[in-house]
Amino acid sequence: MSSVRDPVCGMPVAESTSIVAELDGTRFRFCSEFCRQQFVRHPAAYNGQVHAPRRAVSWAERRIAYFTMEIALESGIPTYSGGLGVLAGDTLRSCADLEVAVVAISLVHRQGYVHQELRDGRQIDHQAPWQPENRLGVVEARAAVEIEGRSVTLRAWRHDIVGSRGYVVPVLLLDTDVAENAEDDRRITDRLYGGDDRYRLAQEIVLGIGGVRLLEALGCTGLRTFHLNEGHAALAPLELLRGRASTSQGWDFQAIRNRTVFTTHTPVASGHDRFDWRLVQRVLGDAAPPEVLEMLAGREGLDMTRLALDVSHYVNGVALRHREVSSTLFPGYDIHQITNGVHSRTWTSDPLKELFDKHMPGWREDPMMLRNAIALPDGELWHSHQHAKSQLVDLITDRTRRCLSRDALTIGFARRATGYKRAELVFSDRTRLRAIAQLYGLQIVFAGKAHPRDEHGKAGIAAVHTAARELGDTLPVVYLEDYDLDVARAMVAGCDLWLNTPQRPLEASGTSGMKAAHNGVPSLSILDGWWREGHIEGVTGWSIGGDTGDDASDALDLYRKLEEQIVPMFYERRAAWIRVMKQAIAINASFFNTHRMVRQYVDHAYAVDDGGVNAG
Repeated sequence: MSSVRDPVCGMPVAESTSIVAELDGTRFRFCSEFCRQQFVRHPAAYNGQVHAPRRAVSWAERRIAYFTMEIALESGIPTYSGGLGVLAGDTLRSCADLEVAVVAISLVHRQGYVHQELRDGRQIDHQAPWQPENRLGVVEARAAVEIEGRSVTLRAWRHDIVGSRGYVVPVLLLDTDVAENAEDDRRITDRLYGGDDRYRLAQEIVLGIGGVRLLEALGCTGLRTFHLNEGHAALAPLELLRGRASTSQGWDFQAIRNRTVFTTHTPVASGHDRFDWRLVQRVLGDAAPPEVLEMLAGREGLDMTRLALDVSHYVNGVALRHREVSSTLFPGYDIHQITNGVHSRTWTSDPLKELFDKHMPGWREDPMMLRNAIALPDGELWHSHQHAKSQLVDLITDRTRRCLSRDALTIGFARRATGYKRAELVFSDRTRLRAIAQLYGLQIVFAGKAHPRDEHGKAGIAAVHTAARELGDTLPVVYLEDYDLDVARAMVAGCDLWLNTPQRPLEASGTSGMKAAHNGVPSLSILDGWWREGHIEGVTGWSIGGDTGDDASDALDLYRKLEEQIVPMFYERRAAWIRVMKQAIAINASFFNTHRMVRQYVDHAYAVDDGGVNAG
């Protein structure tokens, strides 16, 4: 039976039907002209999937509160900077699909993260303002926090993530831009990762303490677990502690610890916030006695990661290698491992979705079924990939006026632009790289933003542009401006090979290669983060170097793999290349997805003393 269903009535539709309509580049099939006309007249009601009625549980029935400083909801909602936020969005999409009773808390970030302009190879930073009142609903509940002795009122905007069967996971974006606040306080929730330490601490007070108080104001009385996605929200369990102490239940650390889960995402020191005690005393005030704060967060300052570690019963890294590194960084703590994933339905391109629907019906609900990709017909997989590649080439032409080849081996590199990612490593020996390109044909597509204060990251972007000018038309190099979700989707599907060159062991997980694998795009990567688990040499992709290596040795191995194995296979042994594509889907995509990841959190981390975390 066909897995394609009419988006209006939900009945199965033959693949060969001529009753079709297109919307935003997606083709929909219909069982009858009546349904097609209904869709054309009311596309918003039916777009995207077989229509399922929304099912939301009450606030009191929510069991898990998920706190994150950033979250990627849509490209037009700039409340994310990179992988941490994209992971948060994918996690909640799988929670909606799996009907896990979660409510998410983040900040509204009215000025966004950064809008990137590239001028002569240099990143120019601009604000990325948006208006939540034009896109989201506002919840009626209000809460207040104390900052520098002032009462700061906050409200929340609501974005609903709707799962494949209509289940709703609400996302609350906290906002201090309300009339009763002083002008400076109204700006607290404006900028993601902006401002000085005082500004960052004020944001973390709003996220952690304010988030707990707003949930209480909404009547979220059934919460069993508070999940901290990084240490930015570590003041949330502190607020829970204070609340118990204020009601004469005492400082019951274990009771709060039993309800708190902490996921650490970075082995990079700058990713762990620490605030001077004098600043904390002035800004945070009496949220907890100083001796309690020092006991939990360290004598040298308010270490948010240390605080999160000390108030959580379950702490996990985001890959096996990251667990090992985190155990060294935080000795004395029991660090677990739940390797990251990506939301399969979100990151698989439309051409591949159609192919998977045809040959692996049910994969959208159960990505484990992608194991069957090993049996996909070679010609159909290649045709679907070439369709996705043509879409990327068209996007590049539209944005840059550069016309790349639809036939040349296309390497993709897209991630947050910062020094340890080593974007310029591939250009270490331009003479050798040029020779490979002249012999076979090669082109590279880059994307990624640097933090406004990350001069090393900006220098890396400039270095890529310098190399691109030197290589000229021999090896076309394109850097796509203002990297966002839409660009990411096009790149992970349309490139032929995914490149990742971080310094070991600084890649906690990395998820872009997982997205590429969902589209049959193998990785060429340093053995760090998730690739330590996903890599099978010559089967799912290729490694660069071994467990150790410097810039010079890594570059040599990168060129050797390209010249001797990867490029000849792509051009001369197409069947072998397609076999690697199928194995990347079957072995990597079937495992490195957020459906598997969320199930692991439910099984191992979340409190289930009431019989479960699901809504039903």
